[in-house]
Amino acid sequence: METNAANTNEQAVNALERRLDLTVAIADLDKDVDQRLKRMGKNIKMAGFRPGKVPAGIVKQQYGDQARHEALNEALDRAFGEAVTTSKLRVAGYPRIEPKTTESTTHLEFAAVFEVYPEITLGDLSAVEVERPVLEVGAAEVDSTIDILRKQRVKYEAIDRAAASGDRVVIDFLGKKDGEPFQGGQATDYPFVLGEGSMLADFENAVIGSKAGEAKSFDMTFPEDYFSKDLAGQTVTFEITVKEVNEPRLPEVDADFAKALGVEDGDIAKMRSEIEGNLKREVKKRLQSRVKEQVMDALLKATPIDVPNALVELEIQRLMQAARQDMEQRGMKSKDFPMQPEWFADQAKRRVSLGLILAEVVKVNDLHAKSDQVKNIVEEAAQSYEHPEEVVRWYYAQPQRLAEIEGVAIEDNVVAWALASAKVVDKAVAFDELMGQKS
Repeated sequence: METNAANTNEQAVNALERRLDLTVAIADLDKDVDQRLKRMGKNIKMAGFRPGKVPAGIVKQQYGDQARHEALNEALDRAFGEAVTTSKLRVAGYPRIEPKTTESTTHLEFAAVFEVYPEITLGDLSAVEVERPVLEVGAAEVDSTIDILRKQRVKYEAIDRAAASGDRVVIDFLGKKDGEPFQGGQATDYPFVLGEGSMLADFENAVIGSKAGEAKSFDMTFPEDYFSKDLAGQTVTFEITVKEVNEPRLPEVDADFAKALGVEDGDIAKMRSEIEGNLKREVKKRLQSRVKEQVMDALLKATPIDVPNALVELEIQRLMQAARQDMEQRGMKSKDFPMQPEWFADQAKRRVSLGLILAEVVKVNDLHAKSDQVKNIVEEAAQSYEHPEEVVRWYYAQPQRLAEIEGVAIEDNVVAWALASAKVVDKAVAFDELMGQKS
């Protein structure tokens, strides 16, 4: 087979698009088709003929188009591979093959249109300022975490007084707009905790001060940006009946509380020690995540690159598939919620850009993961489990699992390299703000 490849017509849709001319000899193609049909003829079963004895003319009539299609695709794949190797091109995605109109009786001509990976010149980070959040975990942070754990185990008891913020109430309510009930404005035995924001503030304020058994009505205006356009900015009337007022009761920090958290002997000092260890690991992870995000932003800004559309499209499909799987796991049916590729376009472009830049950083600076580094990450992750040694074995049992940890190690190496190059400013961060907790 003869092939001819040349860079031609590089007037492209984007800076990374290339075009190569491919030529396939008709004689070689016909020879390949004949060989394929002969192989098919040996295995074809057809009524009226013994296996392998179907006449060649019938085989060609039935399977000639298939054989030619397969032969041509294989010839073009081979021709394209030889062409990009000769031209030393790094192809991104798959080529689009376009037939040419020619008068030749000996050759078929095609054009392969495709994208290549960008040439990357890493930017200078020396002038970039990276803010590194700092937080030391101490007794105050442990106390704050214990308070949260207590609130997660809160119990409510009925009380004969007016409802206040923090109480859980059970109510019936009916909302009317212009004297008529509106959709979503009615419920019976509806429970919620005052002050948690599950209801609009004006609604909660109308409930506060009411006792069990009391009924009242009040007017309320929905916010202009309310999600329901029919109600946004509209004034309605609610009728409510308070059926229960329950006061929160937090568990005491005692042996029973410690046992509930997994400390079998109920030792409070041991409980605090375990909470502190887990908290330090979580705080470290969140601090590292914030620094990493800044480093990634800095790399993107310092090293602008053209991104192959083919890779972005592939990433969009991966993100969409992940979103569908997440919906299914949450009990939703993704087919009832059609997704649009443009929703994921910006995220996909960022991920592809970062992937290309990070690969270049790793290659240029030899930042590949080391075995002891991977081991340390695995062992640290395993510490938050009851049987760390089993978790370590689980990671090392499958290369794919370990590959994920290697990816984390490489990112850590890139962050360390970037911090050594950039201007790093340490800044204290509040515990509640880092953990995303309400003050």
